[in-house]
Amino acid sequence: KIRDNAVHGVEEIKAKLTNIDEETEKAQEEIQEFEKQIKALTRAKEASMGGEVKTLSEKVDSLSQEMAREASKLNNKEDTVLGEKENADKIVHNIEELKKSVKERASAVKKSEEGAADLKRRFQELSTTLEECEKEHQGVLAGKSNGDEEKCLEDQLRDAKIAVGTAGTELKQLKTKIGHCEKELNERKSQLMSKQDEAVEVENELGSRKSDVERVKKALESIPYKEGQMEALEKDRGSELEVVQRLEDKVRGLSAQLANVQFTFRDPVRNFDRSKVKGVVAKLIKVKDRNSMTALEVTAGGKLYNVVVDSEDTGKQLLQNGALRRRVTIIPLNKIQSYVVQPRVQQATARLVGKENAELALSLVGYSEELKNAMEFVFGSTFVCKTTDAAKEVAFNRDIRTPSVTLEGDIFQPSGLLTGGSRKGGGDLLRQLHDMAEAESQLQGHQKRLADIEAQIKELQPLQKKFTDVKAQLELKTYDLSLFLKRAEQNEHHKLGEAVKKLEVELEEARSQIKEKELAYNNCVDAVSTLEKSIKDHDKNRDGRLKDLEKNIKTIKAQMQAASKDLKSHENEKEKLVMEEEAMVQEQLSLESQLASLKTQITTLTSEVDEQRAKVDALQKIHDESLAELKLIHAKMKECDTHISGFVTDQEKCLQKLTDMKLERKKLENEVVRMETDHKDCSVKVDKLVEKHTWIASEKQLFGKGGTDYDFESCDPYVAREKLEKLQSDQSSLEKRVNKKVMAMFEKAEDEYNALISKKNTIENDKSKITKVIEELDEKKKETLKVTWVKVNQDFGSIFSTLLPGTMAKLEPPEGGSFLDGLEVRVAFGKVLKQSLSELSGGQRSLLALSLILALLLFKPAPLYILDEVDAALDLSHTQNIGRMIKAHFPHSQFIVVSLKEGMFNNANVLFRTKFVDGVSTVQRTVTKQTK
Repeated sequence: KIRDNAVHGVEEIKAKLTNIDEETEKAQEEIQEFEKQIKALTRAKEASMGGEVKTLSEKVDSLSQEMAREASKLNNKEDTVLGEKENADKIVHNIEELKKSVKERASAVKKSEEGAADLKRRFQELSTTLEECEKEHQGVLAGKSNGDEEKCLEDQLRDAKIAVGTAGTELKQLKTKIGHCEKELNERKSQLMSKQDEAVEVENELGSRKSDVERVKKALESIPYKEGQMEALEKDRGSELEVVQRLEDKVRGLSAQLANVQFTFRDPVRNFDRSKVKGVVAKLIKVKDRNSMTALEVTAGGKLYNVVVDSEDTGKQLLQNGALRRRVTIIPLNKIQSYVVQPRVQQATARLVGKENAELALSLVGYSEELKNAMEFVFGSTFVCKTTDAAKEVAFNRDIRTPSVTLEGDIFQPSGLLTGGSRKGGGDLLRQLHDMAEAESQLQGHQKRLADIEAQIKELQPLQKKFTDVKAQLELKTYDLSLFLKRAEQNEHHKLGEAVKKLEVELEEARSQIKEKELAYNNCVDAVSTLEKSIKDHDKNRDGRLKDLEKNIKTIKAQMQAASKDLKSHENEKEKLVMEEEAMVQEQLSLESQLASLKTQITTLTSEVDEQRAKVDALQKIHDESLAELKLIHAKMKECDTHISGFVTDQEKCLQKLTDMKLERKKLENEVVRMETDHKDCSVKVDKLVEKHTWIASEKQLFGKGGTDYDFESCDPYVAREKLEKLQSDQSSLEKRVNKKVMAMFEKAEDEYNALISKKNTIENDKSKITKVIEELDEKKKETLKVTWVKVNQDFGSIFSTLLPGTMAKLEPPEGGSFLDGLEVRVAFGKVLKQSLSELSGGQRSLLALSLILALLLFKPAPLYILDEVDAALDLSHTQNIGRMIKAHFPHSQFIVVSLKEGMFNNANVLFRTKFVDGVSTVQRTVTKQTK
């Protein structure tokens, strides 16, 4: 029975083990799925939000710091503005007080000036009165009637009597002259009357001749021709002929140079319409910008020489029967498949490098609308870029990938093919065509003007002839009139008339003079009588007048002294007030200047405060937006972390379940082993019992049957003992095989695993940062190398050209490589590049090496250089060039040069010569004139 139970228990345990194995596999699959989902979520979180969170966090922190700095600046500026406004208010208050003080001082000065003016007027009046009194006193003492007279009364009387006699004599002479003139005038008039008939004839003849002259003048003025008009036109015709001749020569010269773009053909059929043949592409376009001619010529290439026709039939006729002198490519407008860069690509190009830096070649040429297909075929698929960088961006950008050409003619293909370098005469074809078109346009204009001038000359020739004839007639009439006038002036009647007019003038002058003389005579007589009376009165009143005058003089002098004293005190007070007023005005001007400066400063500070406030607001807005975006990303990350936590929780539950199942499986396995062992023991024991107890074999069929003595279910005396033995056995076996510290070890291993995962993440982040830093350093290294290359290349070429005039040297990357792959030295004499440096002489190679070394040193110049006989293998001219080069390219460095050649000495500022003197080596120092 025990054996059967053991067998049955083993089978049940094996079934349970099978179920546990299946559940374990399912749990492991679930755990692996959870790990995949967790890893996927973690990677997605790190990929989508890790860098963005870091960037936004750094941006928010930097914005917070910058906003704090800007807010601090804003507060400082606002405080400064408030302080400046307070200072301005104080200055305004001070200015108002000064203005009041200035007004008070001005009114006081004005009152003082008015008082001083009154005193001055009073003083001046007293001074004038004193002078008059003194003058009158002196006059009375001298016998004058008043002080204003220069002579005494007796002298005045004598002069007046002499004047009376002189006036009487002159009056008599005038009366005699008038009588003589009247007599002579009457005689002349009688003679003139006798010659009246002759005068009438002369006047009639003169009027007739004047009328003839006027008639001819009117005839001349009526002719629509101006004098000198024909000469001006002939001069213009001569100048235009010279210009036309010069332009024709220029056009012929350009036509000879452009013979290869001339397309000549014979009519392939009778009555062929030559308008079907449009011409060569190069002559059908008009370049809008001369700077793009080289680029357009490179873009079109050989297509510039293609011939445009209207259809393929016309092209076929030309090829078969046109008697063409050279091979040509024909573009039929109705069949050509044109291609133009899509507008989307053009817009992308404008966004990438700017519309002004990259333009479609088609937009840079002008053409007729009927030629649109041909022009799109030639120019529609290429961009013309101003710079190499722009061309590179256009060609290699994945959204554009369109061929591009720089203004210098360098080609960038999307496939990576680059074409460039020296382009001798690049753009000459289009430039010559452009010049020829301009010359032909100018020639047509001048030819038209010449034809107009010829037409005007032809039209004016009859008018000029008529004008010349009439003008000659007018000159003849005018000359005849002048001769007649001269003869008339010699006539007797004319002479008598002139004499009568002269006598009448003299008579009128004598009559007016006699009136004046009569008036003067009467005045002189009255003056004599007045003076005689004054002499009598003066003798009677002389003493009384003298006493009155002396008394008045004393009084006036006293009044003048008082007035002078008052005036001086007023002037002192006025000067004091004026000085105070000027000081206040000066102070006011100073304050106003300060106020204006403060207002300007306040305005500036206010605008700065507004700008700063706007800047702070903008930063606050950007900070708020970035913070909101960061919070949103944090929320998303939190949500993602929640999902990950849920998956981790489920994973832990599955792991716990798996652990429990493993423990249960282990228990069941141990139970199976134990039961199998018990089964074996029981079998052995049963065999022994069977051997020991023979009745077992006979009673075996009754074991386990009810109603017998072997009913084990109702009566089992050994159950308790067997259970005890089983428990003891299980305990002893478990104590040997189960580690009680396994859970602590598991937790420790789990912590170490999590720590290793964290370290792994840290190392990966550090690796990405290091990689980024390495990339940045590589970019900086490339940029620094590029800057160094450009600078050294420029200085290398300049130094070598100075050392060896007429040459050129440069550093170029190898063909198909960049400057990072190395640089090659290129040397050209004139415009011919040398294929190898072995073609140079030893001296030229020395100069080339010296130029490269000095160009490298010039990139970061040192204060001192030492050159030891670098000119040993060079000619004298090259030695002089080295000296000039050092002066030109190293003005801020000092050179110590050891040389034995005179050419280097001439360029030295200070010269040290070593020589033997009496067997002893000596050094002589010489300073050249240019340093003194």
